[in-house]
Amino acid sequence: MADGSDTLPLAVTPLNALHRAAGARMVPFAGYDMPVQYPDGILAEHLHTRAQAGLFDVSHMGQAFLSGAHVIARFETLVPGDIAALAQGRIRYTQLLNDEGGILDDMMVTRLADDRLFLVVNAACKHQDFAHIARALPDLKLDILDTRSLLALQGPLASAVLSALLPGVELMPFMSAQNVTYNGVELYISRSGYTGEDGYEISVPDAQAESFAQTLLADTRVKLIGLGARDSLRLEAGLCLYGHDIDTTTTPIEGDLIWSISKRRRAEGGFPGAARVQQHIAQGAPRKRVGLALEGKAPAREGAEIADSTGAIVGRVTSGGFAPSLQKPIAMGYVDAAHAAVGTSLNLIVRGKALPAQVVTFPFVPTRYYRGK
Repeated sequence: MADGSDTLPLAVTPLNALHRAAGARMVPFAGYDMPVQYPDGILAEHLHTRAQAGLFDVSHMGQAFLSGAHVIARFETLVPGDIAALAQGRIRYTQLLNDEGGILDDMMVTRLADDRLFLVVNAACKHQDFAHIARALPDLKLDILDTRSLLALQGPLASAVLSALLPGVELMPFMSAQNVTYNGVELYISRSGYTGEDGYEISVPDAQAESFAQTLLADTRVKLIGLGARDSLRLEAGLCLYGHDIDTTTTPIEGDLIWSISKRRRAEGGFPGAARVQQHIAQGAPRKRVGLALEGKAPAREGAEIADSTGAIVGRVTSGGFAPSLQKPIAMGYVDAAHAAVGTSLNLIVRGKALPAQVVTFPFVPTRYYRGK
């Protein structure tokens, strides 16, 4: 998920009227008019998603099909993810990289067939991403799905809610996808999301988006959730926000995303910036994204400097705030390699005051992805 420069006029999603009718506070986000919260507030929305099921409008994200001969091998020339190892109907999290190994965007890639991929990219980057892909792979067909909405149903009861409408989706493992038909409408469903909870992302034609959302909301276990709680949920899960925690100046290794690069891709390379990424793997990156648990009650926000015990500045906070599930402030940011070990004591500088913190492992709150029975 990413934000970006907001320009007028703002675009709207097909659920805009629904948000406004529900009393949402709307804000500009990635060029769209989006709900940041509803009347119950961010804290209540966050805790509801952790306890039941939250419905998020993520229709501002970019969706596309990429197809053609050797599409998997060709797409691997742009990303470090192991797309070839994906079974049909499985999803991979990966990144578009520049020639220095910096991250142009992070994305989800689904292998639909040997000659067809489904891509979901961040809203603020989607136009640049799709232009980059089309320019780099002119022999392939890129179909941008600009008439489909995307809904995210997240939380421990998401499976029970969705399977009542679409029997069988409860058996889908985490990071898998399938197409289903509901009342004559084709839906693309993935068991994925960005909250750390079990859940689904549902691609639905724009014309049916509001009615399908209303059907989900008819279940009392489901509530609309805005961007504010989406941000606090993903922070607790230790997940990156593009443009903040990762960007063109960070490699996947610096971003603590080495887990998203398979042994084959680490060894073979063949993607933009491979030499720098391989150097960071072999020798260690000069800095690293870390989780930070603050000792007090005051939060540290993006931009706060991180200092060691001597007062020397060793990094900067990229995301921070109050964690409703933990009832305390947390943050993530980049520190130099010498201060990245778990257990390291640091100070976050907020308005000239040093707030004690400690480096901790991600995620801050245990994830509850469905791995199967």
